[in-house]
Amino acid sequence: MSLTHINEQGKASMVDVSAKPVMAREAVARGRIQLQAATLELIRQNEIKKGDVLAVARIAGVQAAKQTANLIPLCHQLPLSKVGMDFEFEEDGISVTAVAKTAAQTGVEMEALTAVSVALLTIYDMCKAVDKAMRLDGVHLVSKTKEVIE
Repeated sequence: MSLTHINEQGKASMVDVSAKPVMAREAVARGRIQLQAATLELIRQNEIKKGDVLAVARIAGVQAAKQTANLIPLCHQLPLSKVGMDFEFEEDGISVTAVAKTAAQTGVEMEALTAVSVALLTIYDMCKAVDKAMRLDGVHLVSKTKEVIE
């Protein structure tokens, strides 16, 4: 297996995708944050003093996906056509799922992963005053697809 971000001299290099066709691409990423039961209830009741935790985390995730190329040095700037954020309450936390879509010459998985990561960090930031035991885990790529644009 060869590394795509290493040039002939063994140095980090942005991959040249200019010869690749533009395709419809989608990536889904997921992660979770473990929270105390009392913190979950405060979020459900919108009683966290900083504001509506999930609304702010949703916007943070979308904004992060749009900034991925500025954060990850070798990522291509992509024209995102959709970033969707979903939050699901669990018994001991909240799972976050991001869907990123584009029509481009390269995949959109880094944007989905970045959206999940920043949304989780935003939840952490908004709840850190009331929950010192929070834990982020399980950030992973669920799926990525591409199809020819007709």
